[in-house]
Amino acid sequence: MDYLLIAGGLVLLFVGGEGLVRGAVAIARSLGLSALLIGLTVVGFGTSMPELLVSVKANLDGAGSIAIGNVIGSNIANILLIIGISALILPMAAWQESVRRDAGVMMLAAVAVVGLMQFGLLDRFMGMAMVVALLLYLGFAYRLEKAEAEAARNHAPHTVHEQEAEEMEDVKLAGWKAWLVTLAGLGMLILGADLLVTGAVNVARAFGISEAVIGLTIVAVGTSLPELATSIVAAIRRHADVAIGNVVGSNIFNVLGILGVTALIRPIPVEPAFRLVDGPLMIGVTSLMALLLFRARSIGRLVGFLMLSGYAVYTGYLFLFL
Repeated sequence: MDYLLIAGGLVLLFVGGEGLVRGAVAIARSLGLSALLIGLTVVGFGTSMPELLVSVKANLDGAGSIAIGNVIGSNIANILLIIGISALILPMAAWQESVRRDAGVMMLAAVAVVGLMQFGLLDRFMGMAMVVALLLYLGFAYRLEKAEAEAARNHAPHTVHEQEAEEMEDVKLAGWKAWLVTLAGLGMLILGADLLVTGAVNVARAFGISEAVIGLTIVAVGTSLPELATSIVAAIRRHADVAIGNVVGSNIFNVLGILGVTALIRPIPVEPAFRLVDGPLMIGVTSLMALLLFRARSIGRLVGFLMLSGYAVYTGYLFLFL
């Protein structure tokens, strides 16, 4: 029964996440919001909604390790698993300068949050600081990308966040259909988060597996399914900017928004393993991604294979030694 709860939760999170984002994008379009603003906010918040609901639910249930493991594990999986798979499908190259800028923000956010974890508790003040930092980033990115788009509208491609919004548009959704799909998606996300957390906690306790490991693996990969689907489709369509920007943006939302909101609702205790192993590993993986975006001209199949191999080794280590 617990495995069915986990499987059902994962399916509901994936389907609900897709419905919520596509419906919300259609509603935002009908309200006259720009593609840039939709990409930065609606798509960004929507694709991170599974992580948010699962982390909040887990923390309220007293499973703070699943909440933190979900975020750290999602960020590691986003880079090693999702970028690895996307690069294997089709090598990625020619990303925009804004992707490099966001990669720098992603790096700073990871270092800052892992630094806060060293105190052993993410309290409400820290949560507020993280949420404020996310809002400042969104405001800065919107103003900068709007200026860049207006200055080069006639001879440059759309910005990454505009492309993300266009990827999520569905011409069949309009009027009441968009609202119905959005509400249905939100309902499935809430139910899916409840099923996944309940099943994951039960399995961890039954088999003596730590909740941290469950959060870092099964829960983390499950809540990253919307990002995985988006990046794979973008890679197939040769939209490297969208595939990479989707992952970079999600990682920023995860560490600042998801952990921030979760800590605001209820302070999160931080296990030593997160402070000494998994958090620093997230910084290392994030640094690798930033280095590739700043220094490399492309992310090819060999790099993708090495990323997937690294993720396999990491998950194997978690289950064998923790």
